Amino acid sequence: MNIQSNTLDDTLTKDEAAEALAVLRRWAAQATPEEVAELDPLVSRFLPGQEVSNYPALARAYPEEFEADEVYRATMPDLQNGPSSLIRGAKRAIQHVGISNFRLPIRFHRRDGDDLTLETSVTGTVSLEAEKKGINMSRIMRTFYKHAEKTFSFEVIDAALDAYKTDLESFDARIMMRFSFPMRVNSLRSGLTGYQYYDIALELIESAGARKKIIHLDYVYSSTCPCSLELSEHARQHRGQLATPHSQRSVARVSVELDSDQGVLWFEDLIDLCRRAVPTETQVMVKREDEQAFAELNAAHPIFVEDAARLFAQNLNDDPRIRDYRVVASHQESLHSHDAVSVLTEGRTFADESLDPRLFQSLFHVG
Repeated sequence: MNIQSNTLDDTLTKDEAAEALAVLRRWAAQATPEEVAELDPLVSRFLPGQEVSNYPALARAYPEEFEADEVYRATMPDLQNGPSSLIRGAKRAIQHVGISNFRLPIRFHRRDGDDLTLETSVTGTVSLEAEKKGINMSRIMRTFYKHAEKTFSFEVIDAALDAYKTDLESFDARIMMRFSFPMRVNSLRSGLTGYQYYDIALELIESAGARKKIIHLDYVYSSTCPCSLELSEHARQHRGQLATPHSQRSVARVSVELDSDQGVLWFEDLIDLCRRAVPTETQVMVKREDEQAFAELNAAHPIFVEDAARLFAQNLNDDPRIRDYRVVASHQESLHSHDAVSVLTEGRTFADESLDPRLFQSLFHVG
């Protein structure tokens, strides 16, 4: 076949292209590797058994000087923003998609006026419409880094949520930040002080154009069984038999929706509220007089798990800064090989008919 021009005519037929390919293959079969590479390394792929050889001719040294400019970035594939034809599975809307346990140091306000920097785990999700393939997860992280130098009150979380809703073109969104909050507490009688650490999560939810601000707090306390206490005293009085009531480490996860119009509910305020409801909080620093005091405190406040839920609820009801709430209590029994649990909710925010199957298991605190 003779080709008179350096440019192929658009009118060439498939048969003519096949004839040209056959010529190229015959040449490549008798050419040296150097001649093939000089013409085009891809030619070697036309040889039988070498379909993937030298494909492509990749550089092995890392190009430290290379910079990706806007023109280059525009050529890069972006599968998650591809057409709906790329969707796998049912073309259904997804209520939450995003990242979990993205960690960074964040500053928080304290009630006494100063700030505290704590390692914080962030979960950020948005809704995804049925016809969209996916989201760019890294945008959520980049949004948080834009605000990381600021003190993370709910107002700043508001701004972060606004930003990544806009970036990800989503209707609904949710941000949750989990951290361990230290608070200095006094011993009962000896005058010692120590730091108690409280697992806290801040949650900001936007759904159907409405926003809710929620605080979750895990409060760890000792629960003395009222029945066991009475039976122990019965053995002492009627038979002179020494007996001790059973008590155990217990956890209440108290979740509250805030009413911002009623003022700030500080983390310390919510902790104090729980402590007033159930004063038998586990201790940090103790001497013998503190241990004795703790035994007396438990005897003065014996509670079933039902009592605990209602005592927390009574104090939550009395605080105007709290709208809806939920109390999940778990008494991790020393008598039984199972736990005693209760759930009490107020309002629609937490009124779920179904519970996370691992909810109560997540309330286990190892100290």
